[in-house]
Amino acid sequence: MSKIFQALLVGMLVTFILDFFLFLGVFINYIRPLEINIYYNILFADNQNIWLYALFTLLFGYLVMYTKNVISVSIISLIWIVVLLTLIAPIGNFIGEAMFKKESVELQTPKFSYRGDILYIGRTEVNFYDYEFKKILHLKKQNLQGLN
Repeated sequence: MSKIFQALLVGMLVTFILDFFLFLGVFINYIRPLEINIYYNILFADNQNIWLYALFTLLFGYLVMYTKNVISVSIISLIWIVVLLTLIAPIGNFIGEAMFKKESVELQTPKFSYRGDILYIGRTEVNFYDYEFKKILHLKKQNLQGLN
């Protein structure tokens, strides 16, 4: 195998594992406590950013194959620690909110108007905390207006 191909494979593997733990922390500490009905696999697959994945694949591949071991191990270890911090409840919740929560949004259906926070936008429904009802509503996406 050429060194470039090896760098791409190593970069993809490292990025995939880091990505897995990032979404695991968000799933455990943001999605589950809010009782959002979604499987981890769907959360992981639907929220990938191909450009970030490619960037980190190239970065980690370069670090592993073309830099000194001390430098690559220290940088990748630091990033591992940062990603594994999402497994701590407050940090995972904060990252989940930053990724998915949209505050003070107004959504409308043909019959009703809702004001509150979007907690998560799934494939078919929106999990929405309504200020007036003070509870989480599960609204079908097809009926909503005002959803970006």
